[in-house]
Amino acid sequence: MSSLQKPVGYLELIRSNANFRNLWLGQVVSLLGDWFNLIASATLIATLSKSGLAVSSLFVVRMLAPFLVSSFAGVAADRFNRKYILIITDIARAITLLGFLFVREASDLWLLYTLTAIQFSISGFFTPTRTAILPDLVADNEVGTANAISASTWSVMLSLGAAIGGIVSGTWGIYPAFMIDAVTFIVSAIFISRIRLNTVVQSEHSKRFAAFFRQYVEGLEFLRKNRNVLVTACHKAMVALLAGSTFEIVEVAISERVFTIGVGGGISLGLMFMMTGLGSGIGPIVARNITGDKSRALRIAIVVGYVMISLGYLMVTPLFNFGFTLFGILFRGLGGGIVWTFSTQLLLQQAPRQISGRIFASEFAFFTLTGAIGAVLVGRALDSYSISTILAGLATLILIPGALWLFWISRKSVMNSAKH
Repeated sequence: MSSLQKPVGYLELIRSNANFRNLWLGQVVSLLGDWFNLIASATLIATLSKSGLAVSSLFVVRMLAPFLVSSFAGVAADRFNRKYILIITDIARAITLLGFLFVREASDLWLLYTLTAIQFSISGFFTPTRTAILPDLVADNEVGTANAISASTWSVMLSLGAAIGGIVSGTWGIYPAFMIDAVTFIVSAIFISRIRLNTVVQSEHSKRFAAFFRQYVEGLEFLRKNRNVLVTACHKAMVALLAGSTFEIVEVAISERVFTIGVGGGISLGLMFMMTGLGSGIGPIVARNITGDKSRALRIAIVVGYVMISLGYLMVTPLFNFGFTLFGILFRGLGGGIVWTFSTQLLLQQAPRQISGRIFASEFAFFTLTGAIGAVLVGRALDSYSISTILAGLATLILIPGALWLFWISRKSVMNSAKH
């Protein structure tokens, strides 16, 4: 189908495309449980350990585990049936979640970290495969709409899941959240099983490990030769380093030390995550009405997104009022959602379908590695510096990748003009 055709509407795509609808419904329920899990895990660790470094370790594990499997995950997404990968990983994560019920004392935290590592190693296969399968389920003129729906769903479910998870954890305790998360993965697997995949991406190469590794190297080689794709794939890494798990750890500290509502600050933490979700969901939908799916407009909007993240941080920094703090978090989410969603859309437009799994796995690897680094640095900083000092530093640092991206697209624009 021609890429010049008019993009379809959001509701139109959900109504008319049963395959995408089932993938989307699976995403809705599994993400709801994911945010239940994060709120419960962070609150449990903060309550049992009373340590910023201990909380940051949770985010390090959540980021580092999928990074370690990324080389296998990308090749698997390009070699095997992507639908089956999604189903198997959902079921495996559901089983893993049941183990969280046995974490009861500070001496059990090793088990929580271990189970989190297993869960997110499995997620390291699920996440890039889910992104790579989108073009297999929708037409060319539906890709932008499908990506926007997926990104906004992540944000909306962050809002609902974090808010409801915060209420559940802050009112009835932490363990029901783990049970709900396990059930949502099973429901997600049921929805995905209803997908009818016409094109099965499967390698014609040898099944030996050497061939498996060679295909991964081919993906890295593509990124090396296609610098524009490589630079675009680094946006999520920058968000993770300076505005992702980094800020989530700061939010845990705010709920524990400044605005403590509910058991262990579970309700206030849920509200802060909710505002992040609202912002990151609204931002790309509103911005896409202006940019459409035009590459140049998407690139410029990413610069604006970085600036909005910085301004949001500056609003949160004073911490003098919970309402204004929530508004600053909302504004930061608006910018983060734009950077996240539009960088994914650019990759979907640039990545050849036969190696898209490896490209998105590499992007996910960059994201998880920098997220782990950021989590360690912020966790240590919280044991030495004030929350406001850390927020002011993040507000400044997030402008650096924005400025570098502006330089990159300006340089590319000048080079293109010179060719003509």
